[in-house]
Amino acid sequence: MSNKKRILLVDDEGKFVVALKIRLEKSGYQVSQAYDGEEALSKARSEDPDLIILDLMLPKVDGFMICSLLKKDDRYKHIPIIICSSRIREEDKELGRKVGADAYITKPFDSQDLMDTIKRLLSGNKPS
Repeated sequence: MSNKKRILLVDDEGKFVVALKIRLEKSGYQVSQAYDGEEALSKARSEDPDLIILDLMLPKVDGFMICSLLKKDDRYKHIPIIICSSRIREEDKELGRKVGADAYITKPFDSQDLMDTIKRLLSGNKPS
């Protein structure tokens, strides 16, 4: 079934990726994953996902830089990006907004909140 929405999941914590991938796939999404910043940029550009879930603290290239690079590129700026990080400081959230993130969710998070945010962004509704 090729009409499934494609999500790129970017996080360097293997157990987190596996658990979230299972949850997303059970909800009907097609999921690919990247475990560092370089791999994330490469996959975002080659796979053109419908949405990206992005950790901030990654090897090689951090999540802020990935978000900024993708949002400044006309070919990829349409892809909604959810930053999903354990960094809870207001400065981090503000920087997330500045680099173009469409949502910022802190870990640990309520998985239903994440699923609702994904659904909202994929339907084209941006935050107010």
